[in-house]
Amino acid sequence: MILVDTGAWFALSVAVDPDHGAARKFVEFNRDPLFTTDYIVDELLTLLRMRRQAQRAILWLDEVLAAGGVNLTRITSADFDRATTIYRVYSDKQWSFTDCTSFAVMERLRISTAFAFDDHFRQFGTLKVVP
Repeated sequence: MILVDTGAWFALSVAVDPDHGAARKFVEFNRDPLFTTDYIVDELLTLLRMRRQAQRAILWLDEVLAAGGVNLTRITSADFDRATTIYRVYSDKQWSFTDCTSFAVMERLRISTAFAFDDHFRQFGTLKVVP
C-alpha cells in the first residue's frame, strides 16, 4: 500500500500544478493499492477551497472518495497521540500536524511508501517517497 499525501492529490486534481504530469504518470503505471487518511482529506479540501478550487474539491469527493478510488484510513486516538509526540520531537521541521498523523498511521500499518511531492516524508527518514 502507498499513502497518498495532500500535495499528490492536489497535483492529480489541478492540471496547472507543476507536478500534475508526474502525478498522472505515476498513477497510470502504479499497481499498488493507494490509501489516504481523513486528515489528508481535510487538508486537501481546505487547500482546494483556499486556492479557489471549491468545485474541484466537490468533484474530488464524488469521483475519488465516494467512488471508492482510494482506501480511507481514519486517525485513531493512538495515532493522534503518536502524532503529537512526533510533532514535538521534530519541532525543528516545517511539518504540518497532518504530516505527523500520516507518519503515525504509516508506522501503525507498517507502510513504508508515500506518494508525495514535498520533502517532509523524506525528512522523516524511514520512508520511500514516490514518484
